[in-house]
Amino acid sequence: MHPTIALNLTLPALLLLAACSDESSNIDALESAAASANCAQADLVLHNTSVYTSNENQWTAEAVASKGGKIVFVGSNLDAEEYMCGSARVIDLAGRTVFAGFTDSHQHLEGVGKRTKTLSLFGIATLQQTVQTIGDWAANIPDGDWVQGRGWIEREWTDEQRFLNKYDVDSFTADKPLFMPRADGVSALVNSKAMELAGVTKDTPDPEGGRFERELDGTPTGYVLANAMNAFREILPPETDAYLKDNLLRGLRANASLGWTQTQDAGMSYRLIGLMKEIHKEGNMAHRVYAAIPVSQAQTMLERGRETTADDMFDVRGIKVFIDGTLGSRGAALIDNYSDSDHNGFMNRTTKEELMPILYASLRQGIQIETHVIGDRAVRSLLDWYEEAYNYVPRSEWASEDLRWRMEHAQIIPPSDQQRFVELGVLPSMQPSHAIGDLNFAPDRLGRDRLSYAYPWQQLVDRGLRILAGSDAPVEAGDPRIEFFAAVARTRLDGTSGAGWHPELAVSRETALLMLTLWPAHGAFQENLRGSIEIGKYADFTVFDNDLMTIPEADILTSENMMTIVGGKITFQQ
Repeated sequence: MHPTIALNLTLPALLLLAACSDESSNIDALESAAASANCAQADLVLHNTSVYTSNENQWTAEAVASKGGKIVFVGSNLDAEEYMCGSARVIDLAGRTVFAGFTDSHQHLEGVGKRTKTLSLFGIATLQQTVQTIGDWAANIPDGDWVQGRGWIEREWTDEQRFLNKYDVDSFTADKPLFMPRADGVSALVNSKAMELAGVTKDTPDPEGGRFERELDGTPTGYVLANAMNAFREILPPETDAYLKDNLLRGLRANASLGWTQTQDAGMSYRLIGLMKEIHKEGNMAHRVYAAIPVSQAQTMLERGRETTADDMFDVRGIKVFIDGTLGSRGAALIDNYSDSDHNGFMNRTTKEELMPILYASLRQGIQIETHVIGDRAVRSLLDWYEEAYNYVPRSEWASEDLRWRMEHAQIIPPSDQQRFVELGVLPSMQPSHAIGDLNFAPDRLGRDRLSYAYPWQQLVDRGLRILAGSDAPVEAGDPRIEFFAAVARTRLDGTSGAGWHPELAVSRETALLMLTLWPAHGAFQENLRGSIEIGKYADFTVFDNDLMTIPEADILTSENMMTIVGGKITFQQ
């Protein structure tokens, strides 16, 4: 319109224009109000993704939304649009894959953090290189200070496959005590200086539930098993609270970076529990923790009972019991002798006499029991002891009939005892990575017959049992990719296995996912809170760049965790 024409508009025309302008504003306001009314409130929306929910009623989805830390929507990208409004943080995942948050059902959090600060011997190819690595590390340790590390595995060495001993290290550690657990954490290398400080000689008797390996004349070799390690742990330099708290924080961050949204700690002392409460109060929990205290502090647990936080980030509910050793160190308690040795391992890291009163009290107080058992003799004994406790305490005195007592590792389970797990309601808590690591020695240790029921995942699933999958880190790497791969491939990481390894005992990817999500939540009495992507549950998600359910098995190991979300909050992001 020309300016002069605008100046000549009549008053009625101006009034008409004003009325039209007001009507337009009113329409805009109404549309805005309608839009606001149609905005479904959410804090976080993840869309354009493949969602695996671990919920059998809705196994997959395209998008998910959360509000106040809880899931409010699971469905299609189209239906998710009503949540993409207001103050919601909307993340286009561009085809990445969302899983119900992964749980490590058996871990040692402080050890995971400590591993970042001490010598790691994982993955070294030869004995010679291992000794050289120890020597290089020891050279930087002042005389009188302890040389510490962890993670050696003799069966992975390509030159010699034997246990380390003092003769390997004494020449460069004469004035420095040395303590280095094997990868399993149930045996260790010590040097002559350490034995001198501990007062261990050829006249020192083996402790109950442990052993000093010896020369023919009784002289200790420096390889010690199970409870024999205590003589050296007792004289290690004391660790400050600050040092331990830093280990816990490091462990939390490391776990979150791998995609764990919860770890279940199998033996967290009350000292560490106090530090964890500080970390929680300070808002530094990168993932949830479910803890059992060691049997040595069982009485305190029975007095204090379960302890949990209102946000379910930290929960202390169980007692961790230790019975036998490990297969790799020939400490696992077998019914028959080892196929490559003249003994059948040992038990009694905790004796029956010590344990039974604890079991009775736990039944009466609703305390969960988690027991380290590996060999078939240990498994059978504990099933007997659990059953004896069930029968001794009248049902009327039980705090609950929903016990969910667990057996940790449970690597060798004859078929008759597998059925007893079902009958007694015992949960197997197993580490798939142990099986593929043990490929290097289990055939020699067990022989052909026992291999048929070693690491029998699919046999247990076929009986209706829920397997709680974990890593036992720092014994293993503690990587969910490895645990998932091991469960579905049942081979070494390079794809190889061996004769008689029973590939039919591997599980499907769907089962493996349940082993790392919903079933661990059940093992912690939390299946109504987490473990699957369902409306009302905590928004705990693990986001990978690839679809672990469909990609080739080998590609599972090279996939990347892109994001870890706990209670609707991003605790790690690439």
